[in-house]
This record gives sequence, C-alpha cells and structure tokens, in this order.
Amino acid sequence: MNLRSLLLLAGLLLLAGCAGLGPREDLGGQGEAASWRSHKAQVAAIDGWQISGKVGIRAPQDSGSGTLFWLQRRDYYDIRLSGPLGRGAARLTGREGDIQLEVANQGRYQAESPEALLEEQLGWRLPVSHLLWWVRGLPAPTSKSRVTLDADSHLSQLDQDGWRVEYANYRLQHGYWLPERLKLFGQNIDITLVIKEWQPRRLGL
Repeated sequence: MNLRSLLLLAGLLLLAGCAGLGPREDLGGQGEAASWRSHKAQVAAIDGWQISGKVGIRAPQDSGSGTLFWLQRRDYYDIRLSGPLGRGAARLTGREGDIQLEVANQGRYQAESPEALLEEQLGWRLPVSHLLWWVRGLPAPTSKSRVTLDADSHLSQLDQDGWRVEYANYRLQHGYWLPERLKLFGQNIDITLVIKEWQPRRLGL
C-alpha cells in the first residue's frame, strides 16, 4: 500500500473515530482525545517533506552515527544516510514495488520492500513503511497501536508491531507541531533520530 492510499485510509479512520478512537488505537496518557484527533488529522495531511538531521544506530554487531537527509513527495521517497557504522553513504529511493538501495563502493540493489532490502544488504531490520508515519508523530494506521499522549496531546510514546517509539520534544514547524527527537527500540536494535530541520508540505492527492 503506498503513502497516498495510507493517507486515504487514515482519513477514513479519523472520520470513523468521531465517536471514539476505533479498535486499532489504545489511547492513554495525559492528553485529551479530542485534541489528539484534531492534531492527528492536521499532521496526517502532510504528504511531502524535507528533513535533515542525525541518526544513531546501536545493534549487537554494529553501532555508529551519521547524517540523514529525507525527501518525501507523496508516495516517493529519497532517504540518504552518510557515514553510519563506517559503511560510507547509502541512499534508499523509490515507491511501492520499485525500491532501490545504493551503497557507496558496493553497487545498486533492488527489491519490492524497503525493509527486506535494508536487512539483506545492511543487516538492519528497520520499519521503513511505518517510519513514514512515526517521523510525523503518528501511529501507522495499518495495524494496532498503543498511544501515550503528553500534556499537549502529542505522542509521548508509541508501541506498535514490536517497536516502542519515544518522543522527547516537538517544535512548531510551518504551522505544524512535529517531532524533533525520537528514539526507536526494536528487537536487538535501537535508533535515535534527531531532526534539525523540518520542511513539511501539503501537496494534495
């Protein structure tokens, strides 16, 4: 399912959630459900962005940090990592069914799934499809989640599909409250993402 289809699904879920949050979302924390629904609807409409920052990865066999550049245009993404774990530069591009990974001094690889491609070539099991949502401070609408809100009705912690995501702080970016720092805890891997620059866009469907 591409990002455009996920956005449409999210809209339907939000409409269905007017009388509640729906069966896919277990809500807790300090925030108010109505404020969370309003925030979620606003941020889910962002279907394009440019992000720059830093990423740190800690795994049993590898640990390190690098810089991140992420360009998103509806269902197309261009994610570039420079210097993580001493592997040099890596670039992940594509859309549903057509994913490419370029690794410096190694070559170019293709696959239908970004998760399978990264695990096969770099040894990292990363939830790339979910990250399209998590980076905006939203649960992915395709599976059940446990949502913990902070006092401002933004995500403080998210548990979904075997991952825990913790959000440290948000900043108002072009009218949207978006995460600046998040930590992901998975099976045998921890990831820290620090976003130094956000350029969100609403490109339209």
